[in-house]
Amino acid sequence: MQIAPRSGGPVPDVATLLARLAADGGQPRLTWYGDDGERVELSGAVLANWASKTVNLLVEEFDAAPGTRIVVDLPVHWRTAVWTLAAWRAGVTVVLPGAEGAYPDVVVTDSPDRWSDDGADLVVVSLPALARRYDGELPSGAIDAASAVMTYGDAIGWVPEVDPDQEALVTAAGAVGHKGLVPEPGEGARVLVDGRGPVAEVLRGLLGVWAGGGSVVLTSPATAAELEQDEARLARLLSTEQAQLPQG
Repeated sequence: MQIAPRSGGPVPDVATLLARLAADGGQPRLTWYGDDGERVELSGAVLANWASKTVNLLVEEFDAAPGTRIVVDLPVHWRTAVWTLAAWRAGVTVVLPGAEGAYPDVVVTDSPDRWSDDGADLVVVSLPALARRYDGELPSGAIDAASAVMTYGDAIGWVPEVDPDQEALVTAAGAVGHKGLVPEPGEGARVLVDGRGPVAEVLRGLLGVWAGGGSVVLTSPATAAELEQDEARLARLLSTEQAQLPQG
């Protein structure tokens, strides 16, 4: 399924990408298939709205700006896409677990026990779609993302100017700057993305699809494994979602 024609060239930054998504209206841009049959669909406008609220939280609560380092300790998930989009919009450096010398200012995680002794500010994310609060004991001073994000405005308020030469994404394999973060645009198709890939590769793949005006059907790792073993189910999903497998 073609969602939109390929754009005229590279998208320079996440700010431009989010502006396009916000103006997109009701077209589906991210459909999530999680464990236990969970399905979440976000239009471009809704995806940008979630990111905008999260930008406001990061800036107002943590003074997020170029130079701030945020560890995003989350699996492949639609909420991971929202948090990284927001961090990049604020000019932040997103560090993934396993990167050498992380030294985070803020940690965004669904597993707070892993970071209880780290000393960084902590944001705890609940992954289930209907979660209104974290289902567990929050460490002292931690922010419950499920309830906190909803209190922030739908439009981005003041946000620092992004420094294109700052690191945007740091992994064990290296770093990518804000200037080169968004890959070459895709072909404007609706694409099924396997959630078993490395988080960094999946996230940058999403950016490339959206930059080309396309749409993503993203699966959790467990769902991707089930689809690989069930060709009939995979065919039904592709037909229902009017999606295609990645090219190449």
